[in-house]
Amino acid sequence: MKLLVTGAAGFIGYSLARDLCQRGDEVIGIDSLNDYYDVGLKRARLQQLETFANFSFQQIDIVDAATLQALFRQQGFERVVHMAAQAGVRYSLVNPAAYIESNLVGFANLLECCRQHDIEHLVYASSSSVYGANRSLPFSTSDNVDHPISLYAASKKANELMAHSYSHLYRLPSTGLRFFTVYGPWGRPDMSPILFADAIMQGKSIQVFNQGRHRRDFTYIDDIVSGVIACLDRVASPNPEWDGLNPDPASSNAPWRIYNIGRGEPVELLTYIDLMEQALGKRTSRELLPAQPGDVEETYADISALSRDTGYKPTTTLAQGLQQFARWYLNYYAKK
Repeated sequence: MKLLVTGAAGFIGYSLARDLCQRGDEVIGIDSLNDYYDVGLKRARLQQLETFANFSFQQIDIVDAATLQALFRQQGFERVVHMAAQAGVRYSLVNPAAYIESNLVGFANLLECCRQHDIEHLVYASSSSVYGANRSLPFSTSDNVDHPISLYAASKKANELMAHSYSHLYRLPSTGLRFFTVYGPWGRPDMSPILFADAIMQGKSIQVFNQGRHRRDFTYIDDIVSGVIACLDRVASPNPEWDGLNPDPASSNAPWRIYNIGRGEPVELLTYIDLMEQALGKRTSRELLPAQPGDVEETYADISALSRDTGYKPTTTLAQGLQQFARWYLNYYAKK
């Protein structure tokens, strides 16, 4: 297929584009290359992708509607995977405008392009953060998600609603994917794996919020990508059993679906740090701090719907994944 991957210089976008190229798809990647985190890391990811003859890249910001429309006219994409976004829960507390522009305006631009150019299937990144104040575990796509506790989460919930309106009005097949705590090689430097690895290797104390009581459904990047590709290949369709009197929040009478992608095994943060130290072969001290505004105490994915519909099955344990991450981290940062 001829595919557009937005956010191709990002953590998940890069890993996805790589695997799509490896299986033989033609991939056009776009990214704004903004400086939210180290642009050098983004360029290093692109250098890896540019070794594939079936990959090409253009620096485009999805907020730029005219340039995005021109790209769609020129390329004739069959399907689109949308991974571009302003990421990060805590950053949304200090720069909310970035989330409105990229996650709302940019997403609206992308929906318009998909509608006008008859895209077969739009797959887009949502987030486990949409579950917000929900305390029912594991988080299920049949749960109510009307109580986000950060603007980032609210923007991702809005994406799901915006996509539904286009699926309903224009029959644009769309699938939203709620990712759960993704980690692995080539990860973002503002996320806990690199922050913790830096502290461990430099002998600095690790800041552990919520006294270390956070529990996260850590999901290795290769498992995430396998789930995304499985969904991309399964074009969203209407649910023939959907009932407006008793509506299923994860499907519709429109070609619109929502899935969780996680491992389905929450792990306490302190255990995660122990495994990180083992993988790096060093230990350091910990500074236990209160919870931060916008943080969810626990994430735990119910992945039964995705497994049922696509055969998705995560295969990488946290210990295995952190070993892979540590090897990449020590190699990449040793060269800098």
